[in-house]
Amino acid sequence: MKRATTRYTALSIAIALGLSTPAFAQDPGTATGPETEPTTLGAIKVTARKREETLQDVPVAVTAFTPETLDKLNVQDIGDLGPQVPNLTIYAARGSTSTATAYIRGVGQADPLWGVDPGVGIYLDDVYVARPQGALLDVFDVGRIEVLRGPQGTLYGKNTIGGAIKYVSRELPTDLGGFAQVTAGNHNQLDVKGAIGGPIGGSDALRARLSLASMNRDGFGTNLESGQEVSDKEINAARFQLGAFASERFDVQFALDYMDDRSGVRGGKLLAPNPLAPAHAPLDHRYDIRSGMPNVNDTEMKGASATLNWRPNLDWAFKYVVAKRESDTETNIDFDQTPLQLVDVRAFYSDSQVSHELQANFDGGGRARGVMGFYYFDGEAGGQVLNRFENPLLPPSLTNPLFGDTQGKVFTESYALYADWTFDLGDRLSLDVGARYTDEDKHAIALNRFYTDATYATSWGTAANFDKTVNFKNVSPKVSLDYEVAPDIMVYGLASRGFKSGGYNIRANTTAIPRSGEPFDDEQVDSYEIGSKMALLDQRLFLNAAYFHNRYKDIQLSVFTSYTLPDGSTSFFGDFTNAGRGTVQGVEVEYQFLPTANWLISGNLAWLDAKYDEFISGGVDIADTQEFTNAPEFSGALNVEYRTDLANGGNLSARVGYTYQSEVWPTTDLSPEIRQSGYGLIGAGVIWRIDDAWSLSLQGSNLADQEYRTTGYNIGAYGVLTGFYGAPRQYSLSVRYDF
Repeated sequence: MKRATTRYTALSIAIALGLSTPAFAQDPGTATGPETEPTTLGAIKVTARKREETLQDVPVAVTAFTPETLDKLNVQDIGDLGPQVPNLTIYAARGSTSTATAYIRGVGQADPLWGVDPGVGIYLDDVYVARPQGALLDVFDVGRIEVLRGPQGTLYGKNTIGGAIKYVSRELPTDLGGFAQVTAGNHNQLDVKGAIGGPIGGSDALRARLSLASMNRDGFGTNLESGQEVSDKEINAARFQLGAFASERFDVQFALDYMDDRSGVRGGKLLAPNPLAPAHAPLDHRYDIRSGMPNVNDTEMKGASATLNWRPNLDWAFKYVVAKRESDTETNIDFDQTPLQLVDVRAFYSDSQVSHELQANFDGGGRARGVMGFYYFDGEAGGQVLNRFENPLLPPSLTNPLFGDTQGKVFTESYALYADWTFDLGDRLSLDVGARYTDEDKHAIALNRFYTDATYATSWGTAANFDKTVNFKNVSPKVSLDYEVAPDIMVYGLASRGFKSGGYNIRANTTAIPRSGEPFDDEQVDSYEIGSKMALLDQRLFLNAAYFHNRYKDIQLSVFTSYTLPDGSTSFFGDFTNAGRGTVQGVEVEYQFLPTANWLISGNLAWLDAKYDEFISGGVDIADTQEFTNAPEFSGALNVEYRTDLANGGNLSARVGYTYQSEVWPTTDLSPEIRQSGYGLIGAGVIWRIDDAWSLSLQGSNLADQEYRTTGYNIGAYGVLTGFYGAPRQYSLSVRYDF
């Protein structure tokens, strides 16, 4: 697989590593018709190891998606990738539209508050997106998406303890071209996307590309109090790229991206009557609400980056990436989903980050090749969360209603050095070794107070007031061996480490619970993996299989902790704890079968066994009673596609797909009512490429209109039990023009 004498078609490379439903290119010199054999594409490249390689050469579990694949699978944002990647769970966080919650192999983080880091790293064109607000990226004008499973600490650093998702924009074109697309669907969906790019001034030394998208639809439900729609979508996004190519050895590329999410709040359903609001029984519709709060859930995100590439000779390549990102969010969360002000929260988030990365890549054509780098990150995240908690069954008092806030900032400064090298030990055996050293400071400022009324102007008490700094140091090593058993079969073994930063709980109530102001520890995963990548039956059957065993310790969990107020009544705050130790193991299989030139069967199967080994609560080990969140035991996908060339030079593709996941616990409180039992979803699509310019696409998702919960709230102190549901049946028709 590494030798120059071994030849692969791009199809074999893509399928053997689980590239879902790759596109076929039609040879212009070949006659069309249903029996036409598909011809080859250019070799599919990925940068999973921060150097350009074909998928077949990467001894890690990685799935890549081309633009054609994303269109066929009807992937509208990266949340739609979940069923198509083994052991990936990703969805919009609770009441939001574009805030990401992501888990890979049972490792992730669901809390979006500043001071808490995600467990799956999301990257936009080599730039780490530090906060989850706005990170559920919409897919438009994409070059490819890579999903790396397992800890990626050596090359990608902290907060990729579960894995990484890399969104890569299209490269700057040397010829003028672009596309325009309009999509209409049920719920009054109307999406407009387009891009144009090419050389400037008649020379390809200066190139640019502009991409625009506007995604809109009505809500899935209605606020019966105000008549406003909820669970709607209103997102505008833009990306601009500019590149100056001074020579074949040196270029500078600039990128700007912008996203404005003005969608309303998501509708949540009461899963049981609230004893504090007996007049407001649960509604039948899973998206309708009765809320007295404003329908405001806005996120604005923007970023800028510059990438310098210098290739002084054939052996060395240097890259420098500098980037700045910012986001601001205002959201209203009605936890109780009633017009009463039982648990109402208004939150403001803001963050900014600056990062620098310098890479040096070496490949002299010999037995050694690799990458070395330096990374620096400087981030500031903060905001204010205004809380109003009330028990209408108790008399009014200083603490009923209880007005409080969480405000402050977290400053993160992180340095890292890394290296990853591959050595050919023989014609068939290669060794890959790497390590990353990280030194990080977390500086937290928190001021959490109680107020006399809803103006939040006069304070009567302080829950927490601290200004603290904690330092984390980590070494994340990696070693792997891969062996070419036969020209079409490679096996590998991998051991790696990943970690996720610790920090401070910004919601702390040190007055009631003193330990809540102490730092929580960083997480660490030691992962052991064996896998194989195979092409069988004359490269008509392709399998990518992996078994992994992870030792997971100091697991960070966001929980609700009750405490007693001065008048003897009970309230709660968002607490944070380290759960101890766990073991996560599993098997992943990605498959594709090409029985004829017209049919393609593809998908994946995954088994996940995630258990706590130690979970100390109140001095007692409760590991046997706890469950991992967002870790279904079984999951999988099956896609069956038929494609044929048409006599006029176009082609037709029809797909039907089924995805399944078994029982899942979405929240750490392990509420049986929020727990989601196993379910399956059906999707289908037809794409008719009329000619080289025009195409039509008819797509449908969740065609059986399956009801399934993604997450929820369980706050016993105020009778809150709320579930949030995935999207209902949707269908759409797109018209696209390429030029």
